[in-house]
Amino acid sequence: MAETAIGRARPQDHRWIRQVWRFLRNWPVLPVVILVVLVVPSILGPLIAPYNAVEGDTLYRLAPPFDAQHWLGTDHVGRDILSRMILGGRVTIMVAVVSMVSGFVVGTALGIVAGYVGGITDEIITRAVDIWQSLPFLMVALVVVQVMGQTLTVLLALLALLAWSPFVRVIRGQVLSLKEMDYVALARIAGASPVWLMWRHMFPGVLNTAAVVASLRVGQLILAEATLSFLGAGIPPPTPSWGVMVSEGRDYVASAWWATVFPGAAICLIVMSMNFLGDWLRDKLDPRLRQLGAA
Repeated sequence: MAETAIGRARPQDHRWIRQVWRFLRNWPVLPVVILVVLVVPSILGPLIAPYNAVEGDTLYRLAPPFDAQHWLGTDHVGRDILSRMILGGRVTIMVAVVSMVSGFVVGTALGIVAGYVGGITDEIITRAVDIWQSLPFLMVALVVVQVMGQTLTVLLALLALLAWSPFVRVIRGQVLSLKEMDYVALARIAGASPVWLMWRHMFPGVLNTAAVVASLRVGQLILAEATLSFLGAGIPPPTPSWGVMVSEGRDYVASAWWATVFPGAAICLIVMSMNFLGDWLRDKLDPRLRQLGAA
C-alpha cells in the first residue's frame, strides 16, 4: 500500500515541472530575458557606464576580468570592456533598428505594389530583387566604403539595402492571394482606388507576416554590422561597437581573451534570441501554424 501511494504521488510532484516546461515552450521567456539584459543597459548607455568608453588608461592595459574596478577587464589601450560593450551595444542596436525600419517600409511597399499591380511593374520589382540578391554583399560594401568613406551614414545605407529584399518576395506572394478575396473584390466594385485598396486592405493583411520577417531579419542585420565592423568597413573608430571590439581584440586572443570573447558572446546571444523570438512570432501570427498546433 505504501509503495502504491508513493507511486501515485510522483506524477503530482513532477506536475509543476511539466507546467514550467510547457510555459517555456509556449512563451519566449529565455530570449526575452537575454534581450532585456543586453538591450536595456545599451539604451541607458552613458547613464550606467562606469567609465569613459573612448578614453583609456595605460596603467590598466589588458587588465583581467572579474576585478573590483573592471568587471569585464580592459582592452589593449586600457579601456573598460563593460563600458565599451554598453555603449557599443547602443550603437549596434541603433544601426540595426534604423536599417530594419527603412527596409521594412521599402520592402513591404514594393511587395504590395508588385503583388497587387502585377504586369510589367511586378516584373521590374521582382527582377530587381533577383539582381540585388545575386550580388555579393560584402564585396559591394567594401567597394562602397572605399569609394565613399567609412561613415555611419554609409553603413546605415548599406544595411538598409540589405534589409529590404527579403520582404518583397514574401509580401508579394501573400498579396497575390489576398487580392482575390471577396472583400477586396467588393471594395473594388464599390469604387475604391488601387492606392486605397493597397493601404486599407492589403497592408493590414500582410502586417503580421512583415513583422515576422522583420524580427528574423534584425539578428541578421546585427551580424552583418558586426561583420563589416570586423573588416574595417563598419562603425568608424573610436566609436565602440561589438564588431569593432572583436576586431580590435583579435590580436590579443592568446593573452587577453576577454577583449574578444565578451563582445562576441553578446553578438551570438542577441542574434540567437532574435531568431528564437522570430520563430515564436511566426508560430503565433501565422493562422496556418496556429491551426496545426491546435490539431
